[in-house]
Amino acid sequence: GLRNAPTEAREVPEVVAAAVKRWGGAQLQFASPELRGDRELVLAAVRSQGDALQHASHALRADKEVVLAAVAQQGDALQHASDALRADKAVVLAAVAQQGDALQHASHALWGDKEVLLAAVVQHGDALQHAPDALRADK
Repeated sequence: GLRNAPTEAREVPEVVAAAVKRWGGAQLQFASPELRGDRELVLAAVRSQGDALQHASHALRADKEVVLAAVAQQGDALQHASDALRADKAVVLAAVAQQGDALQHASHALWGDKEVLLAAVVQHGDALQHAPDALRADK
C-alpha cells in the first residue's frame, strides 16, 4: 500500500488510484491533501470502502453524489458527511437502508421522520433505539 510510499508517490493520481483499486478505499488516507479533493479518485475510494469518506476533503464530504456512493457501500459513512447532508432525507434514507443503525449519525431533525425510521428499522430492528421516545411509543 501507500503507507510507506515516498511523499512524491502519494501526489501522483495514477499511483493513488492504483493503490485504491488494489488495496481498497482506505488507501485514500495516505494520499496528498490535493488528491483527497480529487472527485473521481474519492468516488472510486468510497465505492470500494464507504468509510474512506473520512479521508476526503471537506468539500467532497459535502458533495451529495460522493456521499451517496459512500453510504450505499457503508451506511455508517454518514458520520463523515457534512452537516447539511446528514440532514438530507435522501442521503439518510440511503444510509439507513444499507445500515439501519446509521440513523444515529443523521441530523436529529430526521430522527422524527417516520419514513426514515421505518427504513432504518426494516434494515436493523434495533435502530429504533436512536428514535425519540415519543415515536417509539407511536403505534
